[in-house]
Amino acid sequence: MIPWRIKTEKGFEEHQIERSLCVNDEELETQAVLAGHVMGQLTAVAAASHIRTGRLVPLLTQHVDEQVGTFIYYGSRSAQPARARAFIDLAVKRLAGNSEWVLTAKELHAAEAKGRKAAG
Repeated sequence: MIPWRIKTEKGFEEHQIERSLCVNDEELETQAVLAGHVMGQLTAVAAASHIRTGRLVPLLTQHVDEQVGTFIYYGSRSAQPARARAFIDLAVKRLAGNSEWVLTAKELHAAEAKGRKAAG
């Protein structure tokens, strides 16, 4: 299982978090978090719109690793299929620098503060 990567004053630390739910489907994890069943470390792509609308409240924003990204995996081959290369190129074009899928540190901190205030 992928450890949670937490930013500290000394750099980054990785922690294995005890899990009550383990999935290999980001949409399923997002739905479980939205339903209040678990706390999750979601990608910006999965969480940005939910944070902006107030459906999710970010936690521990001072420990967020800004380098976490979206990864595309494909089978190792010497000759990559054209459709795989086309998909990768499209994904990079659509996601790179697209503010719809990325939250700034300022947005994260503001959303966390708003959520804490609402929780009273």
